[in-house]
Amino acid sequence: MAKSYRSDALAAINETMEALHEVGAIDKQTLRAFDDTCLTPVDPLSPAAIRALREREHLSQPVFARYLNVSKNLVSDLECGVKRPGGPALRLLTVIEKKGIQAIA
Repeated sequence: MAKSYRSDALAAINETMEALHEVGAIDKQTLRAFDDTCLTPVDPLSPAAIRALREREHLSQPVFARYLNVSKNLVSDLECGVKRPGGPALRLLTVIEKKGIQAIA
């Protein structure tokens, strides 16, 4: 998955930092810290936001679950607030929120 930067300028600066790392001018820890400041953050989604996202895409819980590669019960738990999405699931939900379900279809 391609990195999503906060701006084109930060993407260009990050490319420069990666080149500096390749030639040994900065260490990997510095590069990782810089990556963290440049990449678009993934904000948590509320249960209501997850449900609204699914409904915006006109999908049932079972179909939405198949797109996310999770169980229908997990989608239900996310929408009820029993569980909170994290890691890859949260990233996928964020991509769907910004670009629509076709971005992962």
